[in-house]
Amino acid sequence: MSGGEGGKLSLDRDLIAHLTELRKRLIFASIWFVLSLAAGLYVSPRMLHFVKTHLGSVRVEWSVFALSDGIAVYMKCALMIGLLLSLPVFMYQIWAFARPGMTEAEARSTLFYVPLSFVLFLAGVLFGYTVALPMMISFMIKLNHSIGAHEVYGIQHYVSFLVSFLLPMGLAFEMPLVMLLLARVGLLSPGNLKQARKFAYVGLAVLGSLISPPDFVSHLSVTVPLILLFEISAWISMRYMRRKSKPSLEPALP
Repeated sequence: MSGGEGGKLSLDRDLIAHLTELRKRLIFASIWFVLSLAAGLYVSPRMLHFVKTHLGSVRVEWSVFALSDGIAVYMKCALMIGLLLSLPVFMYQIWAFARPGMTEAEARSTLFYVPLSFVLFLAGVLFGYTVALPMMISFMIKLNHSIGAHEVYGIQHYVSFLVSFLLPMGLAFEMPLVMLLLARVGLLSPGNLKQARKFAYVGLAVLGSLISPPDFVSHLSVTVPLILLFEISAWISMRYMRRKSKPSLEPALP
């Protein structure tokens, strides 16, 4: 067997080993997601009761318009709970798959991203649920009253609105993690960060206006935390870039 053929066989074996490991990790993550989905189905009635009775001062009566509305709502609640519980597991499986190609220092530093991503996502969901969502629902109810409409809220549409509102809020709070990753791979520098700040402010103000009622206090209640989150993200990224660019004080080895 020639050296070229031996090298090709070695690469094929390595590729097969990597694909086998990836398959095992995907299977494990999928099983965890199914179990999380089952747990979500189990706690969905309690979660729906909590949402209905603990959304600030907002009280909304729900109606069912189709026989399938109940199971559809349970599945949406279970899906959100399943995604929330599966996020750290999926992140860890990605880290573990990439671990052999990292140094020990890189492995330790990137492992921190696994719990951090979960905490940030959960913080975004909690902020949206406790601050932005009550203001949004209260404003919509007042707007409906102003046109003389009779309120009949379908439970499936209501829960779909909650999910579509809270998931983007959770993703928005991943901003520090995303910016730090961009800084680590060299796509973010102090120069382009300063240039992007004014555009980021405008974008966050637009986002805040889209997800909050059209009044000044509500705009500030949503936009200011988003801007503060951006500034915290920028500070963390700048500090990392300064530490990375700082020359080593250790003498060079001969």
